[in-house]
Amino acid sequence: MRYGPDPNAIYPNEQIKSLCYIKNVVTRPNIIVGDYTYYDDIDGAEKFEEHVTHHYEFIGDKLIIGKFCAIAKGIEFVMNGANHRMSSVTTYPFNIMGNGWEKSAPTLADLPLKGDTVIGNDVWIGQNVTVMPGVHIGDGAIIAANSVVVKDVPPYHIAGGNPCKVIRKRFDDELIEYLLSIKWWDWPAQKIFENLDALCSGDLTRIKEIIDIG
Repeated sequence: MRYGPDPNAIYPNEQIKSLCYIKNVVTRPNIIVGDYTYYDDIDGAEKFEEHVTHHYEFIGDKLIIGKFCAIAKGIEFVMNGANHRMSSVTTYPFNIMGNGWEKSAPTLADLPLKGDTVIGNDVWIGQNVTVMPGVHIGDGAIIAANSVVVKDVPPYHIAGGNPCKVIRKRFDDELIEYLLSIKWWDWPAQKIFENLDALCSGDLTRIKEIIDIG
């Protein structure tokens, strides 16, 4: 018996080619994406990597995205390669212009590197969002459309704006703690399938009634 779409398919629903599972279209080893996370873009969802900019292997930073995330059209993940040296008189990148200017090349220690960009599980990112280098977005968070995310967003919080700021919690602390403890996104496909009603219910107490089936 099938318990949902194939996580290894490019298009989970062959009738909707604007939506693809990102894990199955990325080629860069420094982009790591979990099962069932999708990008939705009528102009080419399979071109997700084009929305991860300034991402150079020699810098070593990674984009890590968890499972079951929903990412809308217009996303841009700006990685650490976009950073310029700020400790000198000028920020201008003479070295990349060549023709003798390459002698001014900065070392990695000269650059304001922010580390990996990490998106948790079950995160919903609205249209035309920009995520800056080194940001961590927690499990279950929601990012409003047209936001520029420059700071970390806690799990199960709604955030938006430019710069992006936390608007409110999605649930009370007790439920947030419970959801983080059960990690439903790590359940086997059968358990998720058999508990879809609870996962999708407006009655938030139903999630605590689920019987562990393995």
